[in-house]
Amino acid sequence: MGPEVTAATFAEAEKLARVQYTPAERAQAASTWRVSMAPLQEQRTGPRKVALEPELAPASRWDPVLPGLQAGPARNRFVRSKAAAIPLPSREEDIAFAPVSTLSRWIESRALTSERLTQLYLERLRRFDPKLQCVITLTPELALEQARRADQELARGRYRGPLHGIPWGAKDLVDTAGIPTTYGAEPYRDRVPTTDAVVVDRLHRAGAVLVAKLSLGALALNDIWFGGETKNPWLLEEGSSGSSAGPGAATAAGLVGFSLGSETGGSIIAPAMRCGVTGLRPTFGRVPRTGSMTLSWSLDKLGPMTRGVEDSLLVLAALSGPDAGDVASVLGRLDFDANAGVKGLRVGYLPAWMEQSPATDVDRAALESLKRLGLKPVEVKLPDWPYASLNVILFAEAAASFEELTLSRGVNALSMQVPDAWPNLFRQARFLSAVDFVQADRLRRKVAREMARVMSEVDLLLVPSLREEALTITNFTGHPSLTLRTGFVEVAKARSDWAPNPERPLPTFSPPRRVPHGVTLIGRLFDEGTIGRVGIALERASGVAHERPSGF
Repeated sequence: MGPEVTAATFAEAEKLARVQYTPAERAQAASTWRVSMAPLQEQRTGPRKVALEPELAPASRWDPVLPGLQAGPARNRFVRSKAAAIPLPSREEDIAFAPVSTLSRWIESRALTSERLTQLYLERLRRFDPKLQCVITLTPELALEQARRADQELARGRYRGPLHGIPWGAKDLVDTAGIPTTYGAEPYRDRVPTTDAVVVDRLHRAGAVLVAKLSLGALALNDIWFGGETKNPWLLEEGSSGSSAGPGAATAAGLVGFSLGSETGGSIIAPAMRCGVTGLRPTFGRVPRTGSMTLSWSLDKLGPMTRGVEDSLLVLAALSGPDAGDVASVLGRLDFDANAGVKGLRVGYLPAWMEQSPATDVDRAALESLKRLGLKPVEVKLPDWPYASLNVILFAEAAASFEELTLSRGVNALSMQVPDAWPNLFRQARFLSAVDFVQADRLRRKVAREMARVMSEVDLLLVPSLREEALTITNFTGHPSLTLRTGFVEVAKARSDWAPNPERPLPTFSPPRRVPHGVTLIGRLFDEGTIGRVGIALERASGVAHERPSGF
C-alpha cells in the first residue's frame, strides 16, 4: 500500500535519517517497503481507520519518580502567612496590584467586595488590552455572576478559602464551557467547548472569578497569536515572551488577581522572567490537564502566575490532585508553611552556569542573598550531555497531537510560517526516526537518574532562569520550578523568542531600558513547599516585588 519507492528513494531518505546503506540493502528495503508499511497506512487512511480522539493519551506514560524511589513530603500541610492588618488603599491601582495574599484578606474581612474588585479588573482589562494585546475573550457576564455569588456566600458565613472572590485569567488553552477556547490559533478561533477543564472547575469551586481568557502564542509557541503580539508591560516595544504571554502580561500589569499558565519547555518561566512576575511550574503529574490543549502528553504542565510567591502556592493548593481524565496525574502531598524558616537548607548551584550568559549580577546576588539567609551553598555537577537531543520527544508528540491539522494543511492558516514556527516543525517531525525517538526516551531516563543524584545532595537548586540546559533537563525530568523577580537589568535591544529576522530588526534603546530579572528555584519532585518558602524569603530579601511597570 502507498506510493512505489525505489533504491534511489532510500538513498535520499538516508540523508534525513543520518544513516548509510549499501546498494543491495537499499534494493531489499525498497522491494518490501509497501508491504511493511501497509498496516500503518491503513490506520491513517483506511479502510479500517481507527479514530484517535484528541483526549486519547499514548499507552506509555512518563513517571518522574524513578522505580524504587520515594518522592514528596510525608504529610499534607498548608499554612498561610499570618494575617497582616493592611488597610484598604484609597487608590484603585493600589488595590489592583495587591497580591492575592492581601486581596483575600480584604475580601474575607469584607473590607472589599468581590463585585467591586471584579469591576475594577474588568475596567482595567478593557483599558489596557489595546496596549498589551493580552486578552482573547473577556468574560464579564460570568465574572459578575460569580463575584455576586461570592459576596452572597460570604454574607451568609460561607468562606471557600484564599481564592474566594478573587478575579483571575486563564491561558486560552484550558476549556471553558460555553466560552471560546481558541489555543491562540486561527483554525480554532471559533472553537467553543461544552465543559470546563478540570483546573477551571477546581478554581470555580474555590470561589475564584474568571474575568478573561488570555493570549498565548498560537498552539503554545512564543507570543504571537491571531490577534497580534502580546506586549511586555515593562517594555512595550517587545513581546511578553511565551507561550503564557497573556497571563504574564496581564498579571504584571495588574489586570487580574492571578492567572493560569502552562509550560512544556519554558512557557511559564520565560514570560515570568520577561514580565517580572512569579511563575510556579508544578511537578509533572501534580495538576491534571483534563480539558486542556495537548501539545506533549509527557511534558505539558499547568501552573499559576502571580505577583507574589505565596500567591502561587495558594493557587497550587486549589489545583492539585489527580483526575481520571489525565492518566499522568497522580496524588501528590503538598507541605507548605509560609511562616517556616529556611536556615540550614542546602541550595545547589552549578558554578559555570552562574558565571556564563545568560546569568547576570542579579543571579549571583540572589545566591549571595540565600547564603545570608542561612542556606548552605553546595556546588553540584551535571554531565556535559547533548540535552537538546531530548527535543525529538517534544517534536514527535506535538506533531502527533496536531497530525490532522498538519496533513489537512490547516496549519497553513497560522500567521507565523517562519522556520522556527510550528507549521515547519510539525512537517519536519514526520521524518524523525522512530529509533531516534526511543533512544531519546532512554536518554531521558538516564538524565532523570542524574537529577535524582543531584537532588539527593541538596534541598533545592538555584539556576539562571533562561539557561537552556536547565529548561530542557527539568522539563523532561518533571521537577518543579519557581521563578521570581529578584532585581533589574538594563537592555539595549528588544528581546524576542523568535529566530533573528534581518527584514524585521528589533528596536534598540539608547540609553538602555531597565527591566525585571529573576532567578529560578528547582525543587525536588513534589516538594513545591520547600521552594515556596525559600522563594518567600528571597522575595523579601530582594526588596523589589513592590515595583510596578509605569503607565499601568
